Amino acid sequence: MAEAIAKSLAPEGVEILSAGSEPADEAHPVVVEALAGIGLKPYSQPKQLKRENVEVSDWVITMGCGESCPYVPGVHYEDWDIPDPHGKSLEEVSAIRDQITERVHDLLRRIAAIR
Repeated sequence: MAEAIAKSLAPEGVEILSAGSEPADEAHPVVVEALAGIGLKPYSQPKQLKRENVEVSDWVITMGCGESCPYVPGVHYEDWDIPDPHGKSLEEVSAIRDQITERVHDLLRRIAAIR
């Protein structure tokens, strides 16, 4: 969800990568439905977060991966306390989607302010 939302809000030229510490084989149907509710769809299949992805990033936003996420000095990290949508209803996943949207808006404003 975060990738689709970020790509819809980020200015041109900003590259968004998405990966997880324990990715599913495919986007969950309720997540797809929640994204469709705001006119979006997943951009890619879930994939494993690898150190080489982090090494080329300026910012890494995690959602509870803790010690399993690779750490690279010089990269800005934030961990967002956002519930996992797995097993949740459409109403719950839509609320999670809205939380992510608010966080992405905030992050993009803060990045723009320091550039």
